[in-house]
Amino acid sequence: MTDQELTELLKHGEADRVERKQSAADTGDIRQAICAFANDLPDHRKPGVVFIGVKDNGECANLQVTDQLLLNLAGMRSDGNILPFPSITVQKCTLNRCEMAVVIVEPSDAPPVRYNGRCWIRVGPRRGTTTAAEEARLAEKRRHRDLPFDLRPVRSASINDLDLELFTRRYLPASLAPEVIEANSRSGEEQLKALRFLTPGEATVPTVVGCLVVGKDPTVFLPGAYIQFLRIDGTSLTDPIKDQDRISGPLIDVLGRLDDKLEAHLSQATDITSQDREVVRPDYPLAALQQITRNAVLHRTYESTNAPVRITWFNDRIEILSPGGPFGHVTAENFGQAGITDYRNPHLAEAMRNLGYVQKFGIGIQIARDQMRKNGNPEVRFTIEANHVLAELRRQP
Repeated sequence: MTDQELTELLKHGEADRVERKQSAADTGDIRQAICAFANDLPDHRKPGVVFIGVKDNGECANLQVTDQLLLNLAGMRSDGNILPFPSITVQKCTLNRCEMAVVIVEPSDAPPVRYNGRCWIRVGPRRGTTTAAEEARLAEKRRHRDLPFDLRPVRSASINDLDLELFTRRYLPASLAPEVIEANSRSGEEQLKALRFLTPGEATVPTVVGCLVVGKDPTVFLPGAYIQFLRIDGTSLTDPIKDQDRISGPLIDVLGRLDDKLEAHLSQATDITSQDREVVRPDYPLAALQQITRNAVLHRTYESTNAPVRITWFNDRIEILSPGGPFGHVTAENFGQAGITDYRNPHLAEAMRNLGYVQKFGIGIQIARDQMRKNGNPEVRFTIEANHVLAELRRQP
């Protein structure tokens, strides 16, 4: 948006497209505003703007806009509090001789958007959480958008292919605030629609993310949606196999079973030379394995391939292969760099965050590298190809 457009909005803008904040102290309030603008309940199909450094009456608050403030505001996009990820632009502006920070929020392609499990909207001067009817209106808007693959309908599936008990018992309480669930009078089908596991409208079918997360058998519709685990007693594929497993089912169960499998194959090494007392370390840090394997599940492509995520555990190394190359802003050149991230499956990312398998977006590789270094392992090596990403973790020397 140009300075002229922003000046007009600041002065005369529609009440449900503008919020003024004197400071950035109340980050929760700013996130609520971002969430509300992303939901765009009035269907303006135009961005909403949060002006930070302006009083409610329009006077300048004389806020010092630092680089750190702008970084903090930009970080609200992908810190996992607002899901699915909002599309925002943060900039420093001087309007009417007043310096301010400006957060421009684009309407979401896949509402409803939630902040900490609550769906916020703005209509005129009112900002608040949605009613069931308002949330249904937001979900209905998805039918008219070009959606990412993980939100597309799986036409051959029906609601009977979803594990409704698993959804109600485990996913719903992990995704919504307790008071929202308590006040919720919606049917199970309406709840599935609101959380994007069913398509909106009357002729509902499961979405890709619905099949992946709570599908009874996702591989019926997405043949590559499983993890192939292979433990080799040696250093090459021709050596004897100690263990092999096909880890499949709803993602809620798959990720827990994968953690169990990783822990079962870790062994401990005792170091009695490098320090005054003996130190027991695993041959690989579990946190590093979890970060790399979860990244492989999250960032892989599920479209036009029947290939699974493959984990091949040799005596001297672990190879983790994820189908699909870099996506969006991520390239072979900037892969793994701090702050460089994009999401092929943004709604699967939301589900994994809700389930606690992602704590903060965009730092998984950094965590894995730090954990490997602290444990005395060599650096994680990545091979980036057009159709796959291969991570190699080496055992302690």
